[in-house]
Amino acid sequence: MAAGQFKKINMRHLLIIGFVLLFFSLAVYGQKKYNLTDYGIYPNTKQDMSVLFKNAINTIQKKRQGTAQIEIVLPPGRYDFFAKDATVREYYISNHDQRNPKYVGIAFEGMKNIIFNAQGAEFVFHGRMLPVSLINTENCTLKNFSIDFENPHISQAEILDNDTVNGTITFKVAPWVNYSIKDSVFSAEGQGWKHSPGWGVAFDKGTKRLLYKTGDIGLGVKNVAEIAPGVIKSYKWKNKQLVPGAIIIMRSYNRPTPGIFVSGASNTILENIQVHYAEGMGLLAQVSENITLDKFSVCLKGVNDPRYFTTQADATHFSGCKGKIISRNGLYEGMMDDAINVHGTYLRVTKKVDERTLIAKYMHQQSYGFDWGFPNDRVQFIQSNTMELMGKKNKIKTITSVDKPTVNGAKEFSIVFESDVDPVIADNGLFGIENLEWTPEVVFSDNLIRNNRARGALFSIPKRTVVENNFFDHTSGTAIVLCGDCNGWYETGACNNVIIRNNRFLNSLTSLYQFTNAVIAIYPEIPELNKQVKYFHSNIVIENNLFEIFDEPVLYAKSVDGLIFKNNKIKKNDDFKPFHRNKKTFFLERVINEDIKDNNFE
Repeated sequence: MAAGQFKKINMRHLLIIGFVLLFFSLAVYGQKKYNLTDYGIYPNTKQDMSVLFKNAINTIQKKRQGTAQIEIVLPPGRYDFFAKDATVREYYISNHDQRNPKYVGIAFEGMKNIIFNAQGAEFVFHGRMLPVSLINTENCTLKNFSIDFENPHISQAEILDNDTVNGTITFKVAPWVNYSIKDSVFSAEGQGWKHSPGWGVAFDKGTKRLLYKTGDIGLGVKNVAEIAPGVIKSYKWKNKQLVPGAIIIMRSYNRPTPGIFVSGASNTILENIQVHYAEGMGLLAQVSENITLDKFSVCLKGVNDPRYFTTQADATHFSGCKGKIISRNGLYEGMMDDAINVHGTYLRVTKKVDERTLIAKYMHQQSYGFDWGFPNDRVQFIQSNTMELMGKKNKIKTITSVDKPTVNGAKEFSIVFESDVDPVIADNGLFGIENLEWTPEVVFSDNLIRNNRARGALFSIPKRTVVENNFFDHTSGTAIVLCGDCNGWYETGACNNVIIRNNRFLNSLTSLYQFTNAVIAIYPEIPELNKQVKYFHSNIVIENNLFEIFDEPVLYAKSVDGLIFKNNKIKKNDDFKPFHRNKKTFFLERVINEDIKDNNFE
């Protein structure tokens, strides 16, 4: 046979084999793809989708064979969820109100190797619900959908008239707000909830930025009367800053559930998701490993959205996670707290049982009821009044709940350590325990943070943290905080390797809240700083950033060993009148090995 003929036959055989393989791969792919329309789920019906989603996900879990990756898809459009027939769960969620049960719209529990591709679907929730949960999942990707509520628990109103002489203010509530007035008290209400908001935040109607120098505002919701449909007059409300046209966000401090709750999960990807409203945080992740947010946003619905607010608290929050947390290409705006907050939780030592056994307790009322540690986890001890590390590191041998049969809902733990606990650790209420295993590396990059209350980003973790290429645009309070607290929120811990570079900061600090000493505030809470001998934070580099400021303070740092601030550009503007109590560009307290150089002041 000629060589040319041999080549032709080989090529023919290869093509046949290729087509067979392609057909087989398509067939297999078809088996791995589940379209939720096959389970009776269609968009734009305005019917309750809760039961249909629950049944479909359960059926798919039972039908699938093996652990190969599957994809679940549904057509774009609107899907409504109501609490009445939702999945009912007892979840204890970090940094949220520990009220149970929770009513879950879409619950992914125990699932592995799935891609949930909603293809641009809009999920709209009614009443008081937890929209999406991922519990004990592995290798799960959620993408291409938005979360919103038909009737948000935050109310919005516009100031129509302000009589500063007589102390009366007239306001008009937004058309979607349901309210009642009883005994001259204004209350907002919806399906399964009602409250009289006590505090608010004021926005400029044109720019949707928080009003300069307002901060948190007390609301005049008592001694009111309806003088026209949707128009309320408050007879005992005096605030000169609330000029006609100002937009008031009327809120409570309730935070029952986030928009998305991730717990006990590993290798989670959230991609191209928009949370337009949640009564708690946009995303809360706890005791999970490796989370990537790509184009995950907590944001308004575009420039024509009549709302001025998004979430009741942080946009994203990570408590006791490990591995890598990557958050990039997001838009965070209008939320009532930080764009991102990453920390662990200190337990307070309450009893020393013997040389190797301690009783330790979750201390904050919104952070308990979930796993804190596991056998072989490394821990260290801190003295709360000086925030100094004390004694030797140790390892957990066993950890069991004391006040509950299981960890679910527990506040106290009996912890047996592999080695004797250092004698310096006492049960006098002055010592906390930090878990060094459940702490992540963080990359927060290429995000836009704007027009929110309080702060831009907050980190309290010992591993490498990179904050780069972000735009902090009118964050109202401090743009970046490096914290640590074993006295109030009990959020760990010391930052030991932080890089803040190539970010732009525009007009931070238009209002004052906690931790608002400068645009960047390195601010551990240390009750007795004068007694501190060691240093808390270390190895912080701030370089190649652009600070556009109307006031003086750029950097505040407390209890730091190793601080570099170099090659930054600082431009002054007259967009607002300076008012900050801190008149220093750089204000350092108990800082050593600092290097501030080669910065450009305009």
